[in-house]
Amino acid sequence: MRKLSALLLTVMLITSSVYAQEAKKDTEKKPQKGHVDNNKFRQLKDVLATPNSNRTASGAPGHEYSQQKVDYVMNLRIDEKNNKLYGDETITYYNNSKDHLEYLWLQLDQNMRAPDSKTPLSNSTRANLFETPEDFVAKNMGTKKDFGFKIEAVKYEDGRDLSHTINRTMMRINLPTPLAPGASFKFKIKWNYLINNSVTDGGRSGFEQFKDGNKAYTIAQFFPRLCVYNNVEGWQNMQFWGRSEFALEFGDYDVKLTVPADHIVDATGDLQNEKEVLTKEQRKRFEKAKKSFKDPVFIVTQAEAEENEKKGTDKTKTWHFKAKNVRDYAFATSRKYIWDAMAVDINGKTVMAVSLYPKEGNPLWEEHSTRVVANTLEEYSKLTFDYPYSKAISVHADRQGMEYPMICFNYGRPNPDGTYSDRTKNGMIGVITHEVGHNFFPMIVNSDERQWTWMDEGINSFVEILAELDYDPNFNTNNLPKDIVRYMSYDQENLSPIMSQGDYVKNFGPNAYTKPAAGLYMLRQTIMGPELFDYAFRTYSQRWMFKHPTPADFFRTMEDASGMDLDWFWRGWFYTTDYCDIGIKEVKPLYLTNKPNERTKQLQKQYPGYFASLGKLIHVTTEKADADPSELESYIKGLPADEKAKLKEMPKYMYQVEFEKPGGLVLPLIVELTYADGTKKREQFPAQIWRRDDTKAYRVFTSTKEVKSIVVDPDLETADIDTSNNSWPKKTESKFDKFKNTKK
Repeated sequence: MRKLSALLLTVMLITSSVYAQEAKKDTEKKPQKGHVDNNKFRQLKDVLATPNSNRTASGAPGHEYSQQKVDYVMNLRIDEKNNKLYGDETITYYNNSKDHLEYLWLQLDQNMRAPDSKTPLSNSTRANLFETPEDFVAKNMGTKKDFGFKIEAVKYEDGRDLSHTINRTMMRINLPTPLAPGASFKFKIKWNYLINNSVTDGGRSGFEQFKDGNKAYTIAQFFPRLCVYNNVEGWQNMQFWGRSEFALEFGDYDVKLTVPADHIVDATGDLQNEKEVLTKEQRKRFEKAKKSFKDPVFIVTQAEAEENEKKGTDKTKTWHFKAKNVRDYAFATSRKYIWDAMAVDINGKTVMAVSLYPKEGNPLWEEHSTRVVANTLEEYSKLTFDYPYSKAISVHADRQGMEYPMICFNYGRPNPDGTYSDRTKNGMIGVITHEVGHNFFPMIVNSDERQWTWMDEGINSFVEILAELDYDPNFNTNNLPKDIVRYMSYDQENLSPIMSQGDYVKNFGPNAYTKPAAGLYMLRQTIMGPELFDYAFRTYSQRWMFKHPTPADFFRTMEDASGMDLDWFWRGWFYTTDYCDIGIKEVKPLYLTNKPNERTKQLQKQYPGYFASLGKLIHVTTEKADADPSELESYIKGLPADEKAKLKEMPKYMYQVEFEKPGGLVLPLIVELTYADGTKKREQFPAQIWRRDDTKAYRVFTSTKEVKSIVVDPDLETADIDTSNNSWPKKTESKFDKFKNTKK
């Protein structure tokens, strides 16, 4: 112990001496201006909102947390001939806050495509170099379609007209008197709108016209619905420009859907009138599906769907659904639908995995869709909480990937002859996993999509990785750290921090989906480890299910439940556009010697009494000719037998490696050593290795075997944008490789 203490004291003296010399130099300089704390490991207290009785410092809801509730009773009718939706709704708004509300705000999302919408005017456009005559006429000579909500009436419960103001995609209900805390307000709206062709007109919902003349309707954002009111934003009434999605309140829905009598319908909620809308055989098949945990059961077969689509009818049928504690509503209806379902065991509770699709989706959809739904529910439930709803539905839609409570619309269509590529199959599996996963984020963990896109898209894309790999261990997922390298290498003018409102991000996909997903994957696999991460992530999910979390709630919970200070990670990965670039600058072989070097001689002159008390010392040299480990060997020989027995074999090789960090991000340093005999050893140093010097770090490696090569981040775990400096000896790049990488 005396030797160890003496060695530590020597290091302290050397360090103190160096600092003293630097301090002396600094006093000789002219005083400079001070600066703020730019350390990459400083805390986020200056960025995150101050904790309060609504949201605690631990990231949990506070004892005074509250949120509003909104219930809807709706009667809807689809006019298939004219592609119009007619609806009336009775809304009951419950003010659970402590505030007196002077007005209510509702979202009118369909107005985004209205003739007077400002969304097209917000886009910078250039003349195309070439266009088809049809496109030119439609763009420059055609008339705008009459899309958007037609509000026929807004009334009190007793039928009197209710004052309201429409501001593009928002409508304000002007209350006669402020709505007091604990009070409720009931009112009615009647409306209609022209349904868009989602294939030709675009959009998150709409209809698809098939060559046989039939249509499939996937309908959402179809009704005036309440905005969120909370203690973070007040009213979340940002205009809907078409990209950043929705912030919605939970409530109960009672919905009646009137559609052509030969249509198959499914929707958010539980069907209330099975005997009126389903045949006896369909009900029998569905009961069988409830007990089939291995394979889907057809409620409507392809042959039956093909026969059904030949007919058509002027008669109608009304389907009645009820849903409790959901934040939105959507439905799908068509006479073309094949319908299959299977049961999923979620911790002892049976949940139905369901698919609706036309024959154009087969054979791909009957092979995979419902099985992917089931797998997604199982895997997400393991990582978060038991799926609380009764079903999850995947609906085939040609160009869509969009999510709603219990139902989502997904693309993935084979060729007309039924063949399909692996790319098409994997694309379909990926989008179904992603959209079904949205049932958890944000349909239950109800973040503000309009403000923080990454909190639903990014978090969901992360869990999607794990679910996809469970469905197919060889699945080519696209949200790993290596997949974000190209984006993080972009010119800084084209980058935005993740913590940016989605409407103002240049590269929306990587920013909102891939980068946060890759970061969370890195956090789980590389920084925290699955055990710590999974516990904290599950804690966050369960704390905030059926509530409105903010980014601060997520960041704080992940730290609070894991016991890890991650402020450096949130600050770098989420609040900046810094990138990772860690490399090897220099490797020096080291040798033990009995000869003191010049620096040691200088210190011995400065502190003669101290060095005399230490006795004999071991020195380190970079000169192989000076190698002489005899002093160490002599010391070891003199140790008692029991201490010698505890020692490892004496190292024959020593290397001092200087690591450089040209990139701005601090991340763990992962190092793999390859020895002369082909064996490997990997060591990982925490991000804190950069806490004293943000540009470089040193490590000494000792071994009984010669090191032939050293690689930083061998498995591409840290999204390092430049791997040319990751190897020693440095790999030489051929002219062909250089050309190939440039093209990439």
